[in-house]
Amino acid sequence: MKFKILLALIFVNLMQAQKFYLPKTAVNDSLILEKQIPVLASQIIPYLQSKKYRPKDDMLYTDALFRLQILSKDYKKSFLTLADNRKQFADHNMADYRFLGYELYSMAKQAETENKISFSNAFQTSFNKKYESLPEKLVPRIELAVNGNVSEARKLLKKTLDKQKDKDSIDYGSALALCRSYLNYKVYSGIKPQVMQLLAAKDQQRFIIETKDLKTKNGNTLTITIVRKKENKSPLPVILTSNIYAGPFDEFFGKRAAIYNYVGAVVNTRGKRNSNDENNPFEHESQDIYEVIDWVSKQPWSNGKVGMIGGSYSGFSQWAAVKKLHPALKTIVPQVAVGIGIDYPAQNNIFMSYMLQWIQYVTNNKLTDEVDFANAVKWDSINTKWYKSGKSFRSLDTISGKPSKIFQRWLDHPGYDQYWQKMVPYKDEFANINIPILTTTGYYDDDQIGALYYFKKHHQYNKNANHYLVIGPYNHGGAQSFGFTYVNGNPIDPVARISIDDLAFSWFDYILKNGKKPDLLKDKINFQVMNTNIWKHVSNLDKMHTSTFKFYLQDHKNVASVFNKPNAQNFTKQTVDFKDRGQKDIYYKISKNDSIKMTHSIAFESEVLDKDMIISGNLAGIFNVSINKKDFDTDTSLYQIQPDGKSFLLSTHMVRASYAKNNEVRQLLEPGKMEHIPINNSYFMSKKIEKGSKLLLN
Repeated sequence: MKFKILLALIFVNLMQAQKFYLPKTAVNDSLILEKQIPVLASQIIPYLQSKKYRPKDDMLYTDALFRLQILSKDYKKSFLTLADNRKQFADHNMADYRFLGYELYSMAKQAETENKISFSNAFQTSFNKKYESLPEKLVPRIELAVNGNVSEARKLLKKTLDKQKDKDSIDYGSALALCRSYLNYKVYSGIKPQVMQLLAAKDQQRFIIETKDLKTKNGNTLTITIVRKKENKSPLPVILTSNIYAGPFDEFFGKRAAIYNYVGAVVNTRGKRNSNDENNPFEHESQDIYEVIDWVSKQPWSNGKVGMIGGSYSGFSQWAAVKKLHPALKTIVPQVAVGIGIDYPAQNNIFMSYMLQWIQYVTNNKLTDEVDFANAVKWDSINTKWYKSGKSFRSLDTISGKPSKIFQRWLDHPGYDQYWQKMVPYKDEFANINIPILTTTGYYDDDQIGALYYFKKHHQYNKNANHYLVIGPYNHGGAQSFGFTYVNGNPIDPVARISIDDLAFSWFDYILKNGKKPDLLKDKINFQVMNTNIWKHVSNLDKMHTSTFKFYLQDHKNVASVFNKPNAQNFTKQTVDFKDRGQKDIYYKISKNDSIKMTHSIAFESEVLDKDMIISGNLAGIFNVSINKKDFDTDTSLYQIQPDGKSFLLSTHMVRASYAKNNEVRQLLEPGKMEHIPINNSYFMSKKIEKGSKLLLN
């Protein structure tokens, strides 16, 4: 649900036997620490580069190396290593903003030494030089890349140093962590607030940025940020984003639209930024956005045409906006859109613990509570404490120490009832949506089910829907920005490494400025077949494949093929003891190279495939079960076991059994009776499966 620019990768190395000298006095004496860190970094580099210690992941390797090179004051090499890291992260220079704060700091330190000038002067010169060299489309990302949290960096450094108290040596893993936290603090404490002042001056030269408070008809307050490029004097179409994540992303979305020669408008939801209204996420978007569109369409800088864009919550907001369609809204581009009540806060009617973490993230203050949201130790502790307590899920917010009315209200609506239905189009309301739409999502997108729900319902109820879909090997962040080179540790095909921003604004040019239709959109469904380096284009989801195959839940060792219907039904027994809250995770070994977590699961493994096949689509089918309870949750995963013995997750599905047939009305099971649980709304995937692979279902 949340999209953030990744500013750091966590480097993990289990090889900690090697020790390095670090005097215990360095813990409390910053001058001694400052002298010791370059020495320590220089000593670590050869180990990092050695065959024994070098991580297998090249991006983790370059991420660690460029930081150590900065600390050892080898700035020239750090620039080269950082450039490699950016190329590894994304093609076509799309990641040239990545770790920009570190690069600017290094440039300034190098200039300070070589030119014998103050760091402040060196930094100003370095900033100006780098700013001018960046492609214009990366300018909106600068603030996100350089606006580090100095206070949190200081706390993390202290926490890291505290582990070294009364020690005169440091192991390899701890040394890497210390170097990382030390550099993070030195960079951001060294460049702020100067970098923000310099950036503000550049923005003032390029943009007109205004922030206003809008009063709605019912008296609520909404804060809106308007961004225009100074050189654009005539009225332009407005690209609107509704953003609950008030903060730096407001100007980012606005500047991005302005760079593509539109007026950028970003409105914060009720209770955010300058609004003192009650913050109830999702509930008032449809009503409020209608009034915002009405206002922006009538401003002198607007030509009366409005488009909308945004991902996750901002993707949901666009579907909320078309529930009551304003005449000025000409198109929407919902990216990784939350399917409210469909895939969040419950996926197929199973509520997720993450919902409480997210609620606090967006409601703790008027912006976003980044520190609390990123506190993985805290949230893991809360979730573990709840699980081990054996208490109902409703107690999670109380266990967290912060009871939540929103959390409890959501739990009051376990089915897809009127509470959720009123937030976005429902059934026949989809028929009234007659504007062009471009949806983007990914095979690894947390909100793929929601994005496809809107797409399918729009086409179901409006046979003439002008609605396009682009889906490829993208995660939640990638499908609303650009295709990363690696997703979930696997490289994606070069043809998929596209700019989603360029695609979206080419669409806006096509619809709002009578431009050319984007080349990628050759049909309504445009999907990338992984491991083939090709895109395919079909008119509907059913045409993504030419046939289907059935995987019968049986042991392949006892049958010729799991893809052949067995002569007789055989049932597998599974027992789960919910009183046992201390059970350790169980793993299923699939080869010498990999294993899969199988706690409370059963594995069904196919025979080795004797030919290549392309799987395009998702899991569907029926579980025939008899259970001693009135309800249970299913959790199903389909893996490819590759010829090298490593697993590749293809699709997942979960559902609360009592809602599997109808997500609006609960139908409890009859204990001991044979029940049929349908599998719907699973994750889509398109991939070539190589000969010599196996399929595993658990």
